[in-house]
Amino acid sequence: MAHEVTLITGDGTGPELALAARKCVDATGVKIHWDVQEAGVDVMARLGTPIPDSTIASIKRTRCALKAPITTPVGSGFRSINVYLRQELGLFACIRPCKLYPGVRTFFSETGLDLVIVRENTEDLYAGVEFEAGKAETQQLIDFINSLPSDKKIKTQGSETGVSIKPISVSGTQRIVRCAFEYARENQRKKVTAVHKANIMKHSDGLFLRTAQEVAKEFPEIEFEDRIVDNMCMQLTQKPELYDVLVLPNLYGDIISDLGAGLIGGLGIAPGANIGPNGAVFEATHGSAPKYKGLNKVNPTALILSAVLMLKHLGEIDAAKRLEEAVAKVIREGKDVTYDLKADRNDPTAVGTQEMADAVCRALA
Repeated sequence: MAHEVTLITGDGTGPELALAARKCVDATGVKIHWDVQEAGVDVMARLGTPIPDSTIASIKRTRCALKAPITTPVGSGFRSINVYLRQELGLFACIRPCKLYPGVRTFFSETGLDLVIVRENTEDLYAGVEFEAGKAETQQLIDFINSLPSDKKIKTQGSETGVSIKPISVSGTQRIVRCAFEYARENQRKKVTAVHKANIMKHSDGLFLRTAQEVAKEFPEIEFEDRIVDNMCMQLTQKPELYDVLVLPNLYGDIISDLGAGLIGGLGIAPGANIGPNGAVFEATHGSAPKYKGLNKVNPTALILSAVLMLKHLGEIDAAKRLEEAVAKVIREGKDVTYDLKADRNDPTAVGTQEMADAVCRALA
């Protein structure tokens, strides 16, 4: 039976990467009915929205999407489509494996590095509850906070102060921590580490830590520990081999996943899965790299590996294993890889996006 999957082609280099990942999935022999949909700056210019209703409707129907990168404007413009999709579709968990494949250029020499980051997707500062400097409601919020019987005051005025609210709930934390432990159990992982800043933010990160400690009691066979987020950054650069599954609130998860990607050779190798009770969206961790649009240059590995996660989610375990092994073989051999995977980034033997995908397809045969 064929699987129904929404393919969001994205913008910038997204369409090239979507094509590369699609051909690799098709080469596994798994039958996919692809429903191709648009999102991003290109469709924004044409339709006045970066995420058409038809795209959302498709994901809700198929309950599974492979999404190529989409540009997020910095400081202005529309909000992140990635964040919007996670909140609109209830994709509360972001799972980002950080696995070092032999042949990848990296400063880190530990070839056995294999971390998994489990990031909460819907709460924390990325909930988007923000108040803009200079707005009347911002001053009203500041006045309300300052009127409360507490020594915690905002000492600057709304005319010059922007405010973001950081909600972290017991239910949201229970859900993401259980997800991390269940992932560890299903994938024979031995330890879960909760990452926080509870020493400073005692009523938000403190709640996250206390709730994680309670959930951990439900999984006595799996080791549990916690780390303060700044110390976690240092630990990962010095001795990442000590860690296995990390579970984090939204903002820290975003930051640490990029750090993890740096350990394994960069964002071009880093896949991601966004999971919820009613569906899943699989995407590369990196952005759309618009300066390379149409050049057939960027590394397709992250989106192909995201497709590996998608195949696992669909129950196509053998196909997922074969596709990951094919990617690993191409990287290990180092011949048909993009410029960023060469020892010298100016190596004239580097191939393009589609040529690397074609090599992965041949390795599947």
